[in-house]
Amino acid sequence: MKLTSKKNGNELTVQLSGEMNTMTAPELSALLAKELGGVKKLILDFAECDYVSSAGLRVLLATFKQMSQAKGSMELVNVGVNFRNVLKNTGLDAVFGIF
Repeated sequence: MKLTSKKNGNELTVQLSGEMNTMTAPELSALLAKELGGVKKLILDFAECDYVSSAGLRVLLATFKQMSQAKGSMELVNVGVNFRNVLKNTGLDAVFGIF
């Protein structure tokens, strides 16, 4: 997985490319641990992300909880049909802001 991040004030956008699985999900977790300080709006762009495993979902849930506790927001953008179906089937579409 390739991650590209861009910070603009208190907004952080992370573009994910490839697969977020058991081996690569910790990369996103590590990047977010380093970059989230002072962030009030997190945008995760899945336009080039082919697959998200349960390990990836755990990272997303932990990040959502962290952003909520910091009174921030988290948005998932450019979510593909397959990933959107996973989110719907798990009920996480009601948790995350999906655009």
